[in-house]
Amino acid sequence: MRTTGERADEAVEVEEAEADAGVGDDSAPGRPRPWPLLFLGAAIVPGTVLYVVGRWMETPAMQAWRTVCLAVTVQALPFLLLGTALSGAINAFVPAHVFSRVLPRRPVLAVPVAGLAGVVLPGCECASVPVASSLIGRGVAPAAAFAFLLSAPAINPVVLTATAVAFPGQPGMVAARLLASLATASVMGWLWLWLGRAEWLRPVVRHAGHQHDASRWREFRVGFQHDFLHAGGFLVVGAMAAATFNVAVPRSVLDVFSGSPWLSVLFLAALAIVLAVCSEADAFVAASLSGFSPTARLAFMVVGPMVDVKLIALQAGTFGRAFAVRFSAATVVVAVLSSALIGGALL
Repeated sequence: MRTTGERADEAVEVEEAEADAGVGDDSAPGRPRPWPLLFLGAAIVPGTVLYVVGRWMETPAMQAWRTVCLAVTVQALPFLLLGTALSGAINAFVPAHVFSRVLPRRPVLAVPVAGLAGVVLPGCECASVPVASSLIGRGVAPAAAFAFLLSAPAINPVVLTATAVAFPGQPGMVAARLLASLATASVMGWLWLWLGRAEWLRPVVRHAGHQHDASRWREFRVGFQHDFLHAGGFLVVGAMAAATFNVAVPRSVLDVFSGSPWLSVLFLAALAIVLAVCSEADAFVAASLSGFSPTARLAFMVVGPMVDVKLIALQAGTFGRAFAVRFSAATVVVAVLSSALIGGALL
């Protein structure tokens, strides 16, 4: 009878014999080796995917999509940079009591004053969102801050000058844009006073203390970095949505709605929301839509700077989704009605 040690020695000898014969080894002759196949697949599959995607990206439709997406982003980025810098400066360097002195104490009167402030401050809709958030953080009534948010990109001197250049010999169009935009901003501020709820609003939390210059500069840097990176992501999402609409919707669809006065107003208002053209350039786009009525083109210029896909995304990221959905929907209704009434009277 074999002892336990003899059995162990025999097992070791069997394992050594199997190893010499190549049993259980993938490198043995006659057995396929999987590693070269895996390396080959790892090289071919990604290469094929990149090749197909590259060919697809070079199609005319994708080239147009890429061009529009980059154009919207590059066009709005400087204004977003300016707005976030202004927002950080307001939060870090401007004392809270300044706003209480400039604006009337009664929010009902502060709303139109804040709306008129948009006349003297050039800015884009991308810049107005972080500025409005900073104003709320500094103690300004939300209704007044929202009135400024809507009016600043719509009635500043740069936009009105661009409108006059795009519509030469038509001062009525400039006046109609100014009045309709200011009326929309004021009405929306008053509506927030009447119907707004604090739980719909999620303002950006900021630090309040200012002890010395070093801490103020640090607060400016932190606020600027947070606002720019946070809002920049939503800007890119909005630019992608605008580019998709430009590529997916054929131009022949525009001709279907141009014949009806009311449908043309509604269609150009919806088009302004999706195209997301910067307010400094939308007058030239509106002027090119010569098949539509002047009132419809006015609605395009009034709605666009106040509600578009990138602005909705920016509002949702800054103030919360509950606010963005309600505020944007109400703004579209008020802007369309203001454009129809004022455009019908002046144009």
